[in-house]
Amino acid sequence: MRAVFIDAKQTLAVREVDTPAPARGQVRVRIDYVGICGSDLHYYFEGANGAFVVREPLTPGHEVSGRVDLDPSGDWPAGTPVTVHPATFGTPVEGLEHAPHLWPNGAYLGSASTWPHTQGGLAEYLLVDRDMVRPLPAGLSVRRAVLAEPLAVALHGLSKAGDVEGKRVLVTGAGPIGLLAIAAVKDAGAAEITATDVLPGPLERARALGATRTIDVTAEELPASAYDVVLECSGVAPSISSALAAVRPAGTVVQVGMVPNEARLLNIAPFISKEVTYVGTFRFNDEIDAALDLLSREPAIEGVITHVVDADDAESAFAVAKDSQASGKVVVAVWPRESA
Repeated sequence: MRAVFIDAKQTLAVREVDTPAPARGQVRVRIDYVGICGSDLHYYFEGANGAFVVREPLTPGHEVSGRVDLDPSGDWPAGTPVTVHPATFGTPVEGLEHAPHLWPNGAYLGSASTWPHTQGGLAEYLLVDRDMVRPLPAGLSVRRAVLAEPLAVALHGLSKAGDVEGKRVLVTGAGPIGLLAIAAVKDAGAAEITATDVLPGPLERARALGATRTIDVTAEELPASAYDVVLECSGVAPSISSALAAVRPAGTVVQVGMVPNEARLLNIAPFISKEVTYVGTFRFNDEIDAALDLLSREPAIEGVITHVVDADDAESAFAVAKDSQASGKVVVAVWPRESA
């Protein structure tokens, strides 16, 4: 089978490797689509994602969809459309029984956080534990299902905010996660959804996904204490400070966007004076099931996908995904793909 490998910073290659054979309790999935995520961009353009350095050829990709190729148990016939929960949970921790995504020693598809690295889905076939496989609801296309993982991230962040029905919600950063957060907030019944960014392209896409107002923060200041809930999806320090200023007294800010593991300059005075609840969020637990349900009910969410690039041209997929003005979610079509 063919697979894409990141060998080092800005060094990518397609290689033939052995097609894996599933053992007991495993399923082989024929991959159709792989979404390019921010962590994939870091691995390719920098050779590392934070502290996780590419030390051996790494196949990226944890946002995947495809079809069952071989299920030794016989439960799922070949051709069954599926997506995959990308996490292998680690060592259980007392008090965190219901949050396995926070257990130590876990793994994630397409990650250099483990040694050997955990290879990802940008390949013709992917071998996974069967409890990671999620058959698609009837009517949900394999192409749209590639959004299940990032939408699950957005839904997990939203779960930390509590009920947003009838509330004023701000989403800071209209990249792919921000756009999916807008879709999740809209489905949850928010009365107002404001989205911010520094570029017109992402703001236009935010309006298409359901934002009732958009703000270019390079030209307009956010209103102070105006929002019940803020989903901070950019991970940029000035945006975090703005989120704390924009949330109302006793409101909630959920930090969805990842930030570097380093000291950063933030203004936390509003956090103190307004008794703001500021909550972190990391990946997700089981929200991928709710994501599949939402994707099946709301086909328009597929509009987050702006580019589909063939795997033979994977380098250009990374290049366009880095251009946030031009692209929302960039998806790689893995060869050879069937109609989805």
